[in-house]
Amino acid sequence: MATSENWQLFVHNGRHNHKIVVYHHGHAQAVRLTEEQLQQTEQFWKSHVLPHNILRFFQKQDVGRAVSAEKIYNVVAKIKKNRKQGRNTVEEVLCLSAKRDYMVFYKNREQSNILSDIVVVHPTSIAIIRTWLYILIMDTTYKMNKYNMPLLEAVEMTPTGNNFTVATTFMCNEHNTTYRWIPQENKHLYVTSAMPNGDGLILNEGEPQVILTDGKAD
Repeated sequence: MATSENWQLFVHNGRHNHKIVVYHHGHAQAVRLTEEQLQQTEQFWKSHVLPHNILRFFQKQDVGRAVSAEKIYNVVAKIKKNRKQGRNTVEEVLCLSAKRDYMVFYKNREQSNILSDIVVVHPTSIAIIRTWLYILIMDTTYKMNKYNMPLLEAVEMTPTGNNFTVATTFMCNEHNTTYRWIPQENKHLYVTSAMPNGDGLILNEGEPQVILTDGKAD
């Protein structure tokens, strides 16, 4: 018998008079990922599979376990944290860029170590832009990231009419000084000798003949 100030509970028969519940949602053992599923989640994440697609895969593979989306997101967050090894977001960007041979330019705010602008260029884009120096198009998007920073994308055009991304830039603002700094740094992309590269392309030396913007710089 259990008692409290207002209630009394008497148990006459402690045996179950119904079947054990089949719905396991909320039970720790039922929603916990197995070791195999943890390894699969990490492989899926490295292959750029979205968490909700990972969840859908597990739901089809193991109907008896009530794996939740929260568990998948927690595992992915843990994988990201372990990969960073204590590095913050900016340090992680610089680290991955160096590992994958990206070209990176950045500058800090005056009299501080706070990063204000960063330009990231894919190595393949460098080879292409040194081959076709014709038209450079630059435009920005607004508040499309958690930092609410303008994102500038520079796009080139090939003689066949196809576009390719030259560089991506996170900017602290759209002032004239920022827009002048970006082309100055991007000049490094065009410095090369007029010699065939490993892919058989003839690399030129120069700058784009035309640069198009929307003229919104302050």
